[in-house]
Amino acid sequence: MVLKVKPIARWDKNLDGGTNLSIDALTRLATALDADLQATNRAIVARMDSPVALIPQLAAHLVAAGGKRLRPLLTLASARLCGYEGARHVQLAACVEFIHTATLLHDDVVDESVLRRGLASANAVFGNKASVLVGDFLFARAFQLMVADGSLDVLRILSTAAATIAEGEVLQLTTQNDLGTTEQRYFDVIRGKTAALFAAACEVGGVIAGRPEQECAALAAYGQNLGMAFQLVDDALDYAADAAELGKTIGDDFREGKLTYPVLLAIAEGSGEETAFWTRTVGEGEQAEQDLGTALEFIARHDTINRTIARAQAFAESAIDSLKIFPPSAMRDTLQDVARTTTARRF
Repeated sequence: MVLKVKPIARWDKNLDGGTNLSIDALTRLATALDADLQATNRAIVARMDSPVALIPQLAAHLVAAGGKRLRPLLTLASARLCGYEGARHVQLAACVEFIHTATLLHDDVVDESVLRRGLASANAVFGNKASVLVGDFLFARAFQLMVADGSLDVLRILSTAAATIAEGEVLQLTTQNDLGTTEQRYFDVIRGKTAALFAAACEVGGVIAGRPEQECAALAAYGQNLGMAFQLVDDALDYAADAAELGKTIGDDFREGKLTYPVLLAIAEGSGEETAFWTRTVGEGEQAEQDLGTALEFIARHDTINRTIARAQAFAESAIDSLKIFPPSAMRDTLQDVARTTTARRF
């Protein structure tokens, strides 16, 4: 059983009466920043090079897996929104992507994942040891780029984000299989493991443009709220999306005992057989083949997918509001559209 959720209508509508925003917003952003994005891709490829053959081999595998480059796009877009006309944003966008990719490599090892974006994960192809070590290499490259930029503010923002991501991942590990996890604890996890890098990616764009502290804070708020919405939708997708579109097997979070928002809501409102079920399958990790179907039934019973999406939409609205400090422009409109359509992706 795979749940299908129709996005709330106003999030599925387009702004110009033509194409679907869930495709258009990121496409328009990438198109508007095409020269910057191509320069960033070149910087990424150049910095992934190494005389140690395994490093570029594994890096090539990651590049082949694709990805929207959303986080580096946010750095490029934030800089341009603030009127920046130099070249520092390209190297910092590459830095952001390295931090993100390093965390993905480490996450796949921790989660024992076999797929990443529909293809075999790096750890499945090259092994856990290589994935961890290349992840370390990419973190080191990211810090080299921070140092080369020369700004202590940039170094503070991105290094703090890297530490916060690690804290978020460790916090998630401590909440795994813990049915006593609170909603606040869950939000602490995703604020650390996902939203922190979104926030930093946006904030550094304003910093290098020399914008006032209030504007840089607004960019950080946009990124953090967008990241929270993004992760909530990801958690919903694990129980509601088509497996082929998602690029992984439905129910991975369930099998790993992760207390994500749809499950937390179901646990909070369940009783009797439901409580016993969640205790056995998530709390104690004792699962049978048919248990995922039962989990999906309980999630549907309490409508927790749509409620998760509604919570994501509230964060997206906050992200949109954060950018109102900036004067109207095509870049501001596109960034707001990216937030609007986050909750419509891949449903």
